This record gives sequence, structure tokens and C-alpha cells, in this order.
Amino acid sequence: MADKVAIVAVGGNALIKDKNNKTIADQYEAASNTMGHIASMIQDGWNVVVTHGNGPQVGFILRRSELSAHELHPVSLDYCGADTQGSIGYMFQRALRNEFKKRGMDKVASTVVTQVRVSADDPAFQNPAKPIGSFLDEEAAKERMKEGKTFVEDSGRGWRQVVPSPLPEEIVEKRAIESLIKAGVVVIATGGGGIPVVEDENGDLQGIEAVIDKDFASSLLANEIDADLLLISTAVEKIALNFNTPDEKYLDEMTVAEAEQYIEEGHFAPGSMLPKVKACIKFLENGGKKALVTDPPNIPRALKGETGTWIVP
Repeated sequence: MADKVAIVAVGGNALIKDKNNKTIADQYEAASNTMGHIASMIQDGWNVVVTHGNGPQVGFILRRSELSAHELHPVSLDYCGADTQGSIGYMFQRALRNEFKKRGMDKVASTVVTQVRVSADDPAFQNPAKPIGSFLDEEAAKERMKEGKTFVEDSGRGWRQVVPSPLPEEIVEKRAIESLIKAGVVVIATGGGGIPVVEDENGDLQGIEAVIDKDFASSLLANEIDADLLLISTAVEKIALNFNTPDEKYLDEMTVAEAEQYIEEGHFAPGSMLPKVKACIKFLENGGKKALVTDPPNIPRALKGETGTWIVP
């Protein structure tokens, strides 16, 4: 494998900065900024695989599907994932290509539409809990439930579909990703946690209605390709204990044991920092060397040890 390989998992803020900036042009501008910071890392000699979330973008596709229900076929969740991997990958590829050109770098980026195998026996299938798509009124939700979908009432805001979030078990296109890294290509892969697939009794893959956590999928990919670093880029420069309280304390480094203790003490919010820290722990427990959490503008400084939170075995 090529020297110094990093998985860089970019969060939602890499595409949508706030609720007033959601257009394609806004998303490309945000992507362009983030890819600029990643290009600096590549210029410093890192071979990078970029992974990303896709929650809002899948929501937009599902909403379009709902609005056109009388004219067009519905889009299942696995195809929504594939669509967003292509469109977000295109944004990242174009932004990186323009950045490489500006810097005089002889590099190319390519997107791998990535399937991720999960187990059909994963307990998540008995407990769908990941909310997706639009808020509906009770009548519309109950109509959709007749199709076998699960909806729950969400804090008085309306009814929302929930789907399983199984754990990733295998990156199906791992060998393709490895081949591209060896060829010096900047790879964009495992978008949105990957397209969830299960093996049927014949060993054939079938797409399913589920969402895989992108940080867990990034962690698995990092282990499968033996990456030197798992870098999770998010909205904050460092991980904090007692976040948003007067006792807030930012961390420069923590061990796996310390991270597990902080989780036990309830420092990290579910759906926010908790899955990121758990993904880093998983990577390190499965043989990874080190993990880093920071925000996109601070990636170059964090890699020099000047900021960010490092997680070590």
C-alpha cells in the first residue's frame, strides 16, 4: 500500500453550512472550501480517501419523490444513496481538480460508488431508529405505513420515517479503492456510509432500506485498507468535555481508555460527537495507529500537531 494513507471523513458542514445555504451552488462552494484544506494535506504527501455524509441530500431526493408521486416511480433508499454518491462525488472531484490545477499539482480524483455489506441479522432491523425524509401529518404517515414503512411522531413536529442503521461489515469495492490509491488517485468513496446491501441465500447482493453511519463505515474502510490515519472532520476544532457549559474543556489528546471513560460519563452527544468518538475507538481497537478529530480549516495545522484532538491506543 502507498505511504501515509488517510481516510478523511467530512461531515455535513462540508456541504451545507446552514439552513439558508442549501442550493447546489451553495453546496459546491462549501465543498470547494473543504477540498482546498484537503488539497493542502495531499500536497504535504498524504494519500487521501475522502468519505462524506449525505443525510440532507437523501432527504431532498425523498422529498422530490414524494412531490412527484402521481407522475413518477418512487426512489428506494439504496438508490438515493447511489444518487448522492455520484452527485457529491462530482462536486468533490471538480473542486479538487480545480484546486490541483491552481496549485500546479499533478493529481486526479475519482469517485467509487461504494456498496457496504451489512448483516441481515443485525438487531437494528428489529428497531428502526434513524429518521429520514420530510415531516408528514398523521394521516399521510399512516397511509405510508400501509406500504410497510415505519413512521414515528417526532417531538410535536410531525411524523417522520425511521429506518434501521445496521453496522457495516464489509466494503464491497475495497480492492478497487486500494488499486486507485496505489495508482496515486485521490479517492472519494463510501459516501453516506455506503449503499447498504445484504447477501441473499445465493450470495448475491440485494439493496435494502437502511442507513449506515458514515463514521463507522469510514472506520471500517480505514481498517480494511490499513490506513495510517482516520481523520474525522466536523464542525469543531477540538473535542470538548462538558461541551457548551461553563466547565467546557478542550482535549488535545485522549487514549481509547480515556475516551471510553468519557463516553461512560456522558460527555458526547448521540447523533453528534458520540458516533465520531466511537468510530475512532473502533479503528484503533482493530489495529489502527491514530485518529484525529478537527474542523476542515484546521486540518493542515492539526496534522502538524498544533490543534485538533488526537485519539491514540
